[in-house]
Amino acid sequence: MAQITSDRGLNLIRHYEGFSSKPYLCPAQKWTIGYGHVILPNETFTEITEDEAIVLLSRDVMEAEGAVDILVKVPLNQNQFDALVSFVYNLGSGNLKSSTLLKLLNASDYDGAAKQFDRWVYAGGRQLLGLIARRKAEEDLFNEVPRGGEKE
Repeated sequence: MAQITSDRGLNLIRHYEGFSSKPYLCPAQKWTIGYGHVILPNETFTEITEDEAIVLLSRDVMEAEGAVDILVKVPLNQNQFDALVSFVYNLGSGNLKSSTLLKLLNASDYDGAAKQFDRWVYAGGRQLLGLIARRKAEEDLFNEVPRGGEKE
């Protein structure tokens, strides 16, 4: 059965994406709105409400969850899953697919994979403080044993 992102994971994404009711050009030079929703060619947004942004967030998170489900071949606990969904939400599934992080993770090297998060702190060729903070939060969440001590 496919995993779904917990409220904690969704809150992490919302926190680091921030909310914008109007389109803006993100550091990766993509038009974006709401909670980091990249505006698609068939979409025309001039302004959205927070409720509309949550609908877009939910749809985009489902895509990220699907990518994590397909690409990761080893068991994940809820925190690991949430951290990876946040990573994919921000960077896209293609970056996870080609990453050393995924290669190490699928080789069951969870510790080695966790140490890869901080390599993904660049946008437009420059290191961004917001990405440094986000990757640290994702790595910390990935490494945290879920409450109750369960492993999967």
